[in-house]
Amino acid sequence: MRFYFMIAVIFCMAAGATAAESAERTMSVRDVYTLGSGDRVKVTVFGERDLSGVFEISGTGAIAYPLIGEVEAGGKTVRELEKVVVLKLRNGYLRKPQVSIEVTNYRPFYILGEVKRPGSYAYVEGMKIVNAVAMSGGFTYRAKKQRLLVRRAGAPKDSEAEASPDDLLYPGDVVRVPERFF
Repeated sequence: MRFYFMIAVIFCMAAGATAAESAERTMSVRDVYTLGSGDRVKVTVFGERDLSGVFEISGTGAIAYPLIGEVEAGGKTVRELEKVVVLKLRNGYLRKPQVSIEVTNYRPFYILGEVKRPGSYAYVEGMKIVNAVAMSGGFTYRAKKQRLLVRRAGAPKDSEAEASPDDLLYPGDVVRVPERFF
């Protein structure tokens, strides 16, 4: 009996690790994405049409918001920004502000190296690295297809990590396809 119990425990642990790894690879942009310069957000304050609108995050990482002035948005998730706007509106302007924020336009991603058309491309939510390669015209004949490198937005320039074609891509990421030598 103990033998079967141990096998069941080991199986569950292995399944749990696989599920956790799978969940990490498929996390939504909304779960992990931090806003940055070039993103455009739509802020909706329910019942207050004059306080709702579309705002672009400036190079300094802020949005210019009516009544409350500049609001620091860079480096925050959408949910964190919602909380900041609610707190600022509650401080002398509205009693119970209900705020909803969504990203309407993400900053572009970049693909470099051995692809036919390297450059910047518009990001689409749910995009994978293989989609980025396809958008850039595909691999050149010199591409090392099995070794893709990605630097996440906001990471230091020397922090490239290996990635698989099925890994999710995030706005502002830089994908590099190295050259093969043989």
